[in-house]
Amino acid sequence: MVTSKSDTKGVPLTSSKLLPMEEMLAVKNKQKKFTIGIPLEEDRNESRVSLTPLTVELLTNNGHEVIVQSNAGKVANFLDNNYSEAGAQIVSNKEEVYKCDILLKIAPLTDTEIGLTKGNQLIISSLNIATQNAEYIRRLLKKHLTCLAFEFFKDENDCYPVVRSMSEIAGSTSILTAAEHLSNAHGGKGEMLGGITGVNPSEVVIIGAGTAGEFAARTALGLGALVKIFDASAWKLKRLQNNLNQHLYTSVLHPVVLANALKSADVLIGAVRIIEKSPKYFVTEEMVKIMKKGSVIIDISIDQGGCIETSRLTTQSNPVFVKHGIVHYCVPNIASRVARTASYALSNIFAPLLLEIGKAGSINRLSKENAGFRHGIYIFNGILTNQYIGNRFNIPSQDINLLMGAF
Repeated sequence: MVTSKSDTKGVPLTSSKLLPMEEMLAVKNKQKKFTIGIPLEEDRNESRVSLTPLTVELLTNNGHEVIVQSNAGKVANFLDNNYSEAGAQIVSNKEEVYKCDILLKIAPLTDTEIGLTKGNQLIISSLNIATQNAEYIRRLLKKHLTCLAFEFFKDENDCYPVVRSMSEIAGSTSILTAAEHLSNAHGGKGEMLGGITGVNPSEVVIIGAGTAGEFAARTALGLGALVKIFDASAWKLKRLQNNLNQHLYTSVLHPVVLANALKSADVLIGAVRIIEKSPKYFVTEEMVKIMKKGSVIIDISIDQGGCIETSRLTTQSNPVFVKHGIVHYCVPNIASRVARTASYALSNIFAPLLLEIGKAGSINRLSKENAGFRHGIYIFNGILTNQYIGNRFNIPSQDINLLMGAF
């Protein structure tokens, strides 16, 4: 029988040799393969698709199963055979798509789509809270879903990647859209945005110095327009000037100064990110009345209720109306005008998120580990976790950070 003894440091010894000791290894998350569903959007005004074929190939190569409803990417010029060649399963029956572990779409779930869900799933989509009501939220709660609004989702830099990406597109596209409606082709007053030698440039007033405002300014300046930018924050105005690397007309929001600028404006871009404490309108109806006839208003903020008093929600199929002689374009999903570009941008954001969910092994575990992912969740396992939504619709909510302790 071999006897053992200990040295002065308490290390077990046998015949003056070290005994092998057990090593404690970290327990890794067990990677899980999910079924991911991409439905055809019921909203005919929505042209974007959440995943491109290239991203589908990446996901299937990592073991996930992707089910795409036929023609889901058609409007964005991604055909069924592009998806099937990338490894997706194409189905014509939407019920199959809505049974997937993760449902990824652009527009909020409709009443019909909520009925098709099986419950205990992760739904990733927009919420567009300004267009919803209390009954809609209650229907989601009854299905015991986990719902993530991608406009609330944050990345590792504490930024809103989807909001920023779509704002870049919306800002640039808003100027190009305004140029179309200034031209004779759309019944406008027949002006070219920007002007030429010997002809005064068009004047563009932009309200909001965030991402959408910055990219609207970039595009307008590139076309030769005279740009004036207003924002409540002097710091944002300074940051925008630094980002554009040039001096331009900027002003803090003051009704008298803004009204004077609007008298000569050819285009007004509303690009303010509405928050709960903001005033409802930055441009009143009286201000709109003093604008030149035939001028164009593009209210990018319309998906949050709008920042111009005369704005009202329009659609891609019927995008404009005229009030007080001013053309109003108030489409909430302006990025759908360039659906293919927007789909690539969204897909680049969703791909690493879906892979991270798989590596975490469960949606609950990723919710615990990833604060940005957790921030995007407004319903967790059938429990409302967004206090703003709860206050807005008078529905009880729970803090998701505290709720994580129970899962």
